[in-house]
Amino acid sequence: MEKLCGAPVHGNISRSLEVLLESIQVTQARRKDEIVNAANPQRPGVPRSGNEKDVLALAAALRVLAGATRRARTSLWCVAQMVWPK
Repeated sequence: MEKLCGAPVHGNISRSLEVLLESIQVTQARRKDEIVNAANPQRPGVPRSGNEKDVLALAAALRVLAGATRRARTSLWCVAQMVWPK
């Protein structure tokens, strides 16, 4: 982004993109955990609370991802306003 602007951008803009990348990676890991645990059959008579924990962890990761996406979108819009000619 610094190359587009010709000057360094605010640290919050770079940080919002880093947080977005981190939240994408966490969401991917939670989804992978859910798939692995759903593929492993449970023993009869054993509660499936582990599966519920995986789904809740994935839902929490998706909530964080949604917030990070909104913040990154706003940050990129701010950079675009600085870069685009008026």
